[in-house]
Amino acid sequence: MEGLRWVQLSEGEMNEFLGTGGTGILSFSTESGDPPFSVPVSYGYDTDGEAFYFRLALPPESGKTALLDNPVTFATHERTDDGWRSVVASGRLTEVSDMPYDATVVQAMWAVDIPEVDIFDRPPEDIDFRHFRLDPQRLTGRKEVKHDS
Repeated sequence: MEGLRWVQLSEGEMNEFLGTGGTGILSFSTESGDPPFSVPVSYGYDTDGEAFYFRLALPPESGKTALLDNPVTFATHERTDDGWRSVVASGRLTEVSDMPYDATVVQAMWAVDIPEVDIFDRPPEDIDFRHFRLDPQRLTGRKEVKHDS
């Protein structure tokens, strides 16, 4: 890794990197001393509101349901032609599934692109999904910078 360093992404670079959606890892905090509960997720991103949207499957046997009120951290990264990029957001989830259709947050959710990734043992149309929003309390991005040694 000699000759590599990182710098913060500007707000514009972060918005460009996040686009309207993609994939990453959502980690729920747990009891002290226990590792976080981390799951791969698809996300949508609203650049105007700087908010993330998630479509989460919460089957009864899932450990996620008991952790929904806990603080979360979301991370996404990608290797580009110019080096790696990453964004980390932390805060708390707010469920938007039952909000009125004309609510501002619901309208913003419909404007993003949450990729549909089929990772389940049954067809996605047979799975109950709930929608959540993350208004990050903290949002940071980094990028790799190559320089000559």
